[in-house]
Amino acid sequence: MSTADASLTTGLPGLDAVLKGVLAGDNIVWQVDSIDEYQEVAAPYCEAAVRNGRRLIYFRFARHQPLVAAGPGVEVHELDPEEGFESFIEKIHGVIEESGPGAFYVFDCLSRLAVDWCSDQMLANFFMLTCPYLFNLETVAYFSLYRNYHTTHALGPIQNTTQLFLDTYRHKGVLYVRPVKVQHRYSPTMHMLHLRRGEEFLPVTASAVITEILSASKWSGLSSDTSAGFWETSFFQARELIKSGEYRPDIPEKGKDLFSQLVRMIVSRDERMRDLVARHLTLQDILDIRQRMIGTGLIGGKTVGMLLARMIVRKALPRFAERMEEHDSFFIGSDVFYSFLVRNGIWWVRQKQRDPEKYLENAEQARRLIITGEFPEYILRQFDEMLDYFGQSPFIVRSSSLLEDNYGNSFAGKYDSVFCANQGPRERRMQDFLAAVKAIYASSMSEKALQYRARRGMLDKDEQMALLVMRVSGASYGQYYFPQFAGVGFSFNPYAWHESIDPQAGVVRLVFGLGTRAVDRADDDYTRVVALNAPDRRPESNFDKMAQYAQRRVDCLDLEGNQLVSRPFHEVVAHAGDLPLDMFTTSDPPGTPGILTFSRLLSKTPFVADMQALMRTLESAYGCPVDIEFAANFTEKDKYKINLLQCRPLQVQGAGTVKVPRVHVTEQDRIIEARGAVVGHSRTGQIGRFIYVAPELYGKLPVADRYEVARIIGVLNLADAPGPVMLLGPGRWGTSTPSLGIPVSFSEINRVSVLCEIVAMHEHLVPDVSLGTHFLNELVETGMLYLALFPGQGVNFISRAFFESAPDRAPALVPGAARWPGLIRVVDVTDIRPPVRVNIIADAPNQKVICYMDRT
Repeated sequence: MSTADASLTTGLPGLDAVLKGVLAGDNIVWQVDSIDEYQEVAAPYCEAAVRNGRRLIYFRFARHQPLVAAGPGVEVHELDPEEGFESFIEKIHGVIEESGPGAFYVFDCLSRLAVDWCSDQMLANFFMLTCPYLFNLETVAYFSLYRNYHTTHALGPIQNTTQLFLDTYRHKGVLYVRPVKVQHRYSPTMHMLHLRRGEEFLPVTASAVITEILSASKWSGLSSDTSAGFWETSFFQARELIKSGEYRPDIPEKGKDLFSQLVRMIVSRDERMRDLVARHLTLQDILDIRQRMIGTGLIGGKTVGMLLARMIVRKALPRFAERMEEHDSFFIGSDVFYSFLVRNGIWWVRQKQRDPEKYLENAEQARRLIITGEFPEYILRQFDEMLDYFGQSPFIVRSSSLLEDNYGNSFAGKYDSVFCANQGPRERRMQDFLAAVKAIYASSMSEKALQYRARRGMLDKDEQMALLVMRVSGASYGQYYFPQFAGVGFSFNPYAWHESIDPQAGVVRLVFGLGTRAVDRADDDYTRVVALNAPDRRPESNFDKMAQYAQRRVDCLDLEGNQLVSRPFHEVVAHAGDLPLDMFTTSDPPGTPGILTFSRLLSKTPFVADMQALMRTLESAYGCPVDIEFAANFTEKDKYKINLLQCRPLQVQGAGTVKVPRVHVTEQDRIIEARGAVVGHSRTGQIGRFIYVAPELYGKLPVADRYEVARIIGVLNLADAPGPVMLLGPGRWGTSTPSLGIPVSFSEINRVSVLCEIVAMHEHLVPDVSLGTHFLNELVETGMLYLALFPGQGVNFISRAFFESAPDRAPALVPGAARWPGLIRVVDVTDIRPPVRVNIIADAPNQKVICYMDRT
């Protein structure tokens, strides 16, 4: 790079001489005690840039006085850091990209960013991403930082990245400058203290003068912990306020403002969640969270939900104090995630994922970089301390992103959670933990997560990944570790399979062992669905059917194999003599191997009443239905402890009562009639398109072709339709086992209004009404109607003639469908002649659905 260009200048000839000139690409960071010092050096730089015909761009985002006014040759871009890191940096980089090579820049004091983002790490990340970008475009840029304001987590990366780092001091009204770093330039006096005299900068050689100036500057010292930074200073103030006894949560200057500030720093920036936090958490609760936090930043939605729910229940239901299992979780802050991306060269890939047109590009590259990435030493030391705390107890690393589990966005099943059995030598246990963290980070850039964000218009939202590290609830039984029972609960029951069931009473989905079997749809097994106002009212009609549809496999941690496994129930309990199996199993006749019915748990303990009270309390606090996850264990006869693992708002659309009309439908006009297994609210409406997969033809396909059929369904899902779409097919939609149904992802059917499972794959396959699973959660969240159709049973009916004779649009919409004639048929109601309307009536409490042609 050449220094011959006279326009490359600080505007102070004497300083140019000290620095041996300004080079194209220089980023110049000034460390100051006040904004006046920065103003003194920035003003001549800006004046020279304008005078020399350089394009001068000023980024205005702090609250100090402006450094330069808009005018000829000066562009001012005002920004709000509180909009979030990603939005802020995207706007700045957009301006830099548009401006191209050779521009001159001046930034407000960067220390303000550490305040708005509550993090020195995020300030460093901003600089590490922006400085090289400017350098490559051969620009010149001015930045500043306040002295003794930041930790080494900010200063270290900034000094390492910038080309010039200059200390300024004002002593007895005189400005002094000391170059700390000047890249690719050297002189015998360059790094000495220099006194400004007019436009000259003269080296100071007298030791008495140097020591007088530097000793008065409050040098930060050798220890990296001397400067606490904004983050730790804020928590120190809170601790001191509580210790003084003067804390008053209702008085701004006595703690109310400080509480609000700390909540924004560590808990949530979502307004509705902050209101909940303010009502139910105290300043001491916030300090307790900080005590168990690794890194800085926010703790994320899942963690907030868990902590809030526990506090709400303890305060509203004092009797739960002894019934709730304590937690001793750790929280990995969201800044750790961003810093990991920046330091491992992944951030630029992530930034492209904000573009709706390109968000799936380079996702695999990002995943590889994450898996091979490294954490800074100070984070690894905290990981070490956490691992030593847990010893060899199993724990789970759970996603807890900023948007996750907030009002309107559950992200159910979109991000990973990873169990760590935590067995073996310490080095192996640490490697397993790091692999778990990286797997969850990688899942934040997975196709399903990005598609979920894209569908909800959230690609441009500030989405950071915090983590929740929880001890696994349960105990060791032989070589296996698991809780005795676990499950999910909805405070509103969208599956009212009998008129006696009150949807407002809630529903629980129970499993024996780890709750993964309750939240992940298990194609090889069933669960126990309990309507809390009628726990004895089962979907099955007799004991034989109860046995057929009972849970047979248990998810647990194999301590010898150091992994999560699924094992037959009788194998798991064979060597677990102290398990209270009589609470969970029923034998018929007595003495035969028991099946999992949970009958005594539901009828002989207060569990049903406890769950009703717990969820009713949480629903009242949240102001909407909630969805919880829990695990529980008996500690002595008839006494158990509940571990509340998660709580989030349940997005139930149309939960109100709908009056369902009675209609008379002729056999000729009836298309579908179903009884049983209806999930969703009652409704009346019209269907504009049917997508029908013929069961008898699908059942003959090899496995590879079944996956191809699922992809074709995904294409049809995106096609424009003349009205609401009903999707019908054999077996289970969303299965991972093609022999049991059609292996679509939810994103491949997310525009469908009605989803019908035709129980016709084979005689023993029945729909598993998997309430609480991630797949069914999405159905409930989007308001989709789910129904199961049992052809030939009772009044269940499907008109194959309707689908086989109506005009078929599939070959035109997806040419690949023609490979299997008649397998996939697309029927648009507007193509039927003579013209008809197709109506659907769903009566959820009575579990009835009818779809028919209306010729009036």
